[in-house]
Amino acid sequence: MILKDFFIGLSQNQLLNSAAKKYGLKLGAQNVVAGTNIAETIESIKELNKHGISCTVDNLGEFVFEKEEATAAKNQILAVIQAIHENGVDAHISLKPSQLGLDIDYEFCKENIKEIVSAAHEYGIFVNFDMEDNARLQPSFNLLDELSENYDNIGTVIQAYFFRAEEDLHQHKNYRLRIVKGAYKESPEVAYQDKQEIDKNYIKLIEWHLLNGKFTSIATHDHNVINHVKQFVKENNIPNEKFEFQMLYGFRKEMQLDLAKEGYNFCTYVPFGQDWYGYFMRRLAERPQNMNLVVKQVFTKQTNTMIGLAAGAFLLGRLTKKK
Repeated sequence: MILKDFFIGLSQNQLLNSAAKKYGLKLGAQNVVAGTNIAETIESIKELNKHGISCTVDNLGEFVFEKEEATAAKNQILAVIQAIHENGVDAHISLKPSQLGLDIDYEFCKENIKEIVSAAHEYGIFVNFDMEDNARLQPSFNLLDELSENYDNIGTVIQAYFFRAEEDLHQHKNYRLRIVKGAYKESPEVAYQDKQEIDKNYIKLIEWHLLNGKFTSIATHDHNVINHVKQFVKENNIPNEKFEFQMLYGFRKEMQLDLAKEGYNFCTYVPFGQDWYGYFMRRLAERPQNMNLVVKQVFTKQTNTMIGLAAGAFLLGRLTKKK
């Protein structure tokens, strides 16, 4: 838990976030984001498509509190949809409601997302609603449920660490769902804190949706989970058309290629933009073992220096609180 708290603390550090935006490429950001602009990202998607890998594209940024920022994010996502269509690449959209105004005004946010979903629907492009922290959980489900009355190209994420995850899964079984463990720091009142309990619930949710749901995206870098799913779908005669594996751009590249070669549907989560730092730190908080997967690819001398300084500040803060 200390390591998870550490990375979540880093994700919220404004000084480091600002430095990461300014020096992103020098710090190795190109290894965890597919590009800083749409043109670079499309080229990255084309390269993945060559290997039989589809993509879901995330315009990085969240927790927006100004309408101008939310509108700019909406326009950027609309431009991504247009680029996906014009280039004929195999990709869809992942969006965060908080980036599109959820913390400003619910109806304003809904109109922004509706515009995105409508544009994507016109081109037959799927849109996934990424789930965030507990405070934004129910409003995000409300957005999904309301917009699904008129659109069938949307789905969402179920986070296994929430106590309510099983109920949410059952209520949304007819949606395309991405199942994850969860990457935010949540209280013991709403979420499991023990890794074994989270892992157990994660497998339970995956199996149930594979048997009863529309389409399941299994988002994990854990080869034990992947091997379990392989065996489960074989034993239960679940066709490949019912599910896919998902991993993050830059993580376990060889395994991504191997799964695609084996004939499994595979989708890479492709983030792009300058605001990569908080996203990446939460990925390490979600599963600290991810550090081992990317340390040689991502971390440069400068990155290690930044994290070392932050670690010292973090530990000093904890010691100060204890006193």
